[in-house]
Amino acid sequence: MHNLTVTTHQHTDRTVLTVAGEMDLASCPALKEATLVIPLDGKTLHLEMSGVSFMDSSGLNLLIKLRRRLVAEGGQLLVTGLQHQPASVLRLTGADALLTPDVARAA
Repeated sequence: MHNLTVTTHQHTDRTVLTVAGEMDLASCPALKEATLVIPLDGKTLHLEMSGVSFMDSSGLNLLIKLRRRLVAEGGQLLVTGLQHQPASVLRLTGADALLTPDVARAA
């Protein structure tokens, strides 16, 4: 098991979370906790995942719930930098259209 690290950078128009490690049942609670303490206030949350090598259904569930929260608050979630395995999970479930709109349109 690899640890998950989360780095937060606040900007006036968005918050950038850089995530590295594996998003799985063991590590997702830490990422969820990190997102709960961020004041989003209708901003875009940019989740940069180039350091995430593995994501299971727990990670997918977290992303869907986070997107739902952001939309309800007038914001949006943008997921970028996906490695092969996490991108496959999103593509196979159809969640790529919700979470990576620019990538989905380009494909």
